[in-house]
Amino acid sequence: MIILGIDPGYAILGWGALEYTGNKFRTLGYGAVTTEPDLRFERRLQIIHDDLSGILKEYHPEAMAVEKLFFTNNRTTGIGVAEARGVALLSAAQHHAAVYEYTPMQVKQAVVGYGKAVKKQVMEMTRVLLHLDEIPKPDDTADALAIAICHAHCAGSGRRLLEYCR
Repeated sequence: MIILGIDPGYAILGWGALEYTGNKFRTLGYGAVTTEPDLRFERRLQIIHDDLSGILKEYHPEAMAVEKLFFTNNRTTGIGVAEARGVALLSAAQHHAAVYEYTPMQVKQAVVGYGKAVKKQVMEMTRVLLHLDEIPKPDDTADALAIAICHAHCAGSGRRLLEYCR
């Protein structure tokens, strides 16, 4: 199964493509879609759509795993992130990739085994699980790979769907 993990954002949208077969990961590619702050917002969304469409065409994922959003401190920024997330979901639909959503706690549980793990632990376990020499940068890219790992663990659990996948 090919999975595209997405950490949504409008300044930086992290992505990571993994192949998951027989409980083994193969990293296909990862990176970030970035947009310049001086661009009009609709242009930033167009760049995200265009770049993400190219990534979807290149890797042909069966699934796109996306982090669920929670609004805490800055709701203005959160709305922009939600709009960028909507563009990612639209791109998935246009390329026939099923969308799955996971909370940060579900991702931490799936990757580290502890839902309240700190970011550094998640990033290091992502590096270890994918046999990478170093933690991918920017952080949004490492987060996207962790989200893809989460989906692999959830989708690969079959009938005995793990508690953190619900």
